[in-house]
Amino acid sequence: MERAGKILAKIKNSDTISPEELARAAWLATVGKRIAAKASAKALVRGSLIVEVEDAIWQKQLFHLRFDILAKLTSVIGSGIVTGLEFRIATPRRPPQAAQSHSDTASLDEADRIEDPVLRILYKQARKRATA
Repeated sequence: MERAGKILAKIKNSDTISPEELARAAWLATVGKRIAAKASAKALVRGSLIVEVEDAIWQKQLFHLRFDILAKLTSVIGSGIVTGLEFRIATPRRPPQAAQSHSDTASLDEADRIEDPVLRILYKQARKRATA
């Protein structure tokens, strides 16, 4: 962590990186890999670092550690950049799914999912009588 702190201190003095980017980069050096895998710094809003966490359990645990984390963060990047921490539960993301064309979904009939051919025919006949 000392090496990361020295690198971040050098970057802090340059004008090429914004305070938000500096704070987000310092998050990993401050909390470590294990916590950073469950909680990631997203934005810096009016001095408060917004951190997205996996669930409410992580939110509660990190909330109780916020003063310790803030002290470490201040020692890594200096004072005045991050003045507070806010932990938010991340919205669940849907995994990528294969695309279906409209013609594929329109041609499927719910009766086609019935494996028994006799029951499938009976179902289609009963449905036709009910809609007639």
